[in-house]
Amino acid sequence: MLAQSVKIEDESDILTSRRMVREIAIKIGFGIVDQTKLATATSELARNIYRYADNGVVYIEQIVRPPGIKVIFQDNGPGIDDPEEAMKEGFSTTPGSLGLGLSGAKRLVDDMTIESEAGKGTKIEIFKYLP
Repeated sequence: MLAQSVKIEDESDILTSRRMVREIAIKIGFGIVDQTKLATATSELARNIYRYADNGVVYIEQIVRPPGIKVIFQDNGPGIDDPEEAMKEGFSTTPGSLGLGLSGAKRLVDDMTIESEAGKGTKIEIFKYLP
């Protein structure tokens, strides 16, 4: 089973996590469209760690049943006050942001969960299954 992780400590780590997800997706057998969707969602969620929590970790692993890939984004940042509200398109706490990050990432994958508590960090899991 394939698995890797990358610490998100500076902006270059966002690209590293994106590249690692794409490499595992290729090895598992995802087509170019799904590889791009996974890489884009990973880039967006890793950027959120860098932007809002300063640092965190991205875990990437192959899943067997059903076959696919799971990516976990975990940080100990300020957390999200209302994860359900944050998932709505257009919601943002950052002035000038379009508020498409979380909702956009969710549209690119098959499943996405958020666990977050204000002041204690956030854990987001995304899943993409082989067609």
